[in-house]
Amino acid sequence: MKRASLLVVQGVEQGARFEIEGRPISMGRGLSNEIRLHDTEVSRVHATVELQDEAFVLADRKSSNGTFVNGKPVTTHTLVDGDQVQLGRTVLLFSDAELEDQTISISDRVQLLQKHDPADRSSIISQVGQEPKNPAASVAADDDSHSPSNLVVLYRITEEVARPTVSMDQLLQRILDLTIEAIGADRGCVLLTDPLTGEIRPQAISQHSAIAQDARMPVSRTIVDYVFKNNQGVRTADAQHDSRFDAGRSIVQAGIREAMCVPMQGRHELMGVIYVDITTPADRLLSAGKPAGFREDQLRMLVAIGRQAALAVENYRYQQAIVKAERLAAMGQTIATLSHHIKNILQGIRGGSYLIDMGLNDHNEDLVRKGWHVVEKNQNKIYNLVMDMLTFSKERQPAHERANLNETVADVIELMQARAAECSVDLKYQPDPNLQISTFDSEGIHRAVLNIVTNAIDAVEGSENAVVLVETGHHRETDMLWVSVSDNGPGIPEDQRAKIFQVFESTKGARGTGLGLAVSQKILREHGGDISVESQTGTGSRFVLAWPRIDDDGSSGQTMS
Repeated sequence: MKRASLLVVQGVEQGARFEIEGRPISMGRGLSNEIRLHDTEVSRVHATVELQDEAFVLADRKSSNGTFVNGKPVTTHTLVDGDQVQLGRTVLLFSDAELEDQTISISDRVQLLQKHDPADRSSIISQVGQEPKNPAASVAADDDSHSPSNLVVLYRITEEVARPTVSMDQLLQRILDLTIEAIGADRGCVLLTDPLTGEIRPQAISQHSAIAQDARMPVSRTIVDYVFKNNQGVRTADAQHDSRFDAGRSIVQAGIREAMCVPMQGRHELMGVIYVDITTPADRLLSAGKPAGFREDQLRMLVAIGRQAALAVENYRYQQAIVKAERLAAMGQTIATLSHHIKNILQGIRGGSYLIDMGLNDHNEDLVRKGWHVVEKNQNKIYNLVMDMLTFSKERQPAHERANLNETVADVIELMQARAAECSVDLKYQPDPNLQISTFDSEGIHRAVLNIVTNAIDAVEGSENAVVLVETGHHRETDMLWVSVSDNGPGIPEDQRAKIFQVFESTKGARGTGLGLAVSQKILREHGGDISVESQTGTGSRFVLAWPRIDDDGSSGQTMS
């Protein structure tokens, strides 16, 4: 059965891969979709993908914001490998999974033959050096009539390199497929040098459909080593007559008549080689009106392709190294920030313990109670810090369940009443009496609302007639559930509003961790919603948490306007 996949390269579900087979697949916000996207700009049932005549066809289902392929709006579109499908703010990369649906690994399908006498190079009939400054120059300057088509191939490969790619393996596979098609080879493979061990390992393989998918491709280790040593592309003819190959187990059995091998020269090092061959008998090619073997201009073109592929591998590795460095730097900053917060909390616990110890020694119950209050307060701080960190750090899907939003928010109000009273804050709650039971992650929403309410109480603490108002409701036009938290505090300065949802950015100074708002936003976006803020200096702020309502049948409503 023909298979393919859609990989989310941009959006809440970034990194998620969805397999597609013969049955129709629906995409949208509703729970009934096989591919569910937590994106407020995606319709309940946005689009479908269906196998038609051995091709996957994408169809828009009258979505509010349209369906796009490679930046262009479509009603229906036959997908090809590498297409970018955009629904709302989510971008998915389509990949034909035929090559991935193999039970034998690439390493098992490529056979690197043992070295033979290096002085015996009878099969090498031509060789081409590198043109590092302009790899296409020699191709363009060639007088051969095939040069224009060669430049077209190089252009197509350059386009593939520029496309967003899931992995280096997929990029090399695309380049190899185009190469095999362009030069008329029967098979080909890419071999890369492992940066850690220095070993040469197969990274991609491509072959015509007429060749058995589980057939092993023999590659001359002697020729590969020669290319590595001399940094030159070589063309071999009548390889089956080469005395270096053992007739019992080598490429003679495969009937290889011609082969080409070129270096993948990067900016600073030789990354690997590209190896292609022809196994089809010469008389069959000639009868079909095709060349019986490789041409010299094709060798020069393959050298240029090798250069392009090497730069692509090099760029990919540089990008991965940068990402790793950024992650390590961010980790270091995170650890330093957390250490600071934990240190302050532990100092608070230590101070409370000291008061308890003094009270016990002096038989002073008031001092013990005061000390225990300090300890309990700091215990809650460290608990909330750990919970926020866990919520923010791990990727998760909302644990949807039927729940009452009014009751979920009421639990938050009950939990925070004592804190509000301690800070002389009037905490009010106005639930929507007409709000029906819905489906959402009650624990996640509880945490998100708790963080916002906590921030609101902290914002108005010490103010005269301090009030925090919490409301619930349902916006019928957009079919969105919402929770509003308003306060009459000092408000948020305009220059700070853009940063309040960033990790470790806090307007509360030493009292805040800078995690609460970031965690709440993450939870809402996991639900396909978001948090909006209205604030005026000297008047107060209003935070609105909104997300799509889900019906009893698992479907969600319209998109946000």
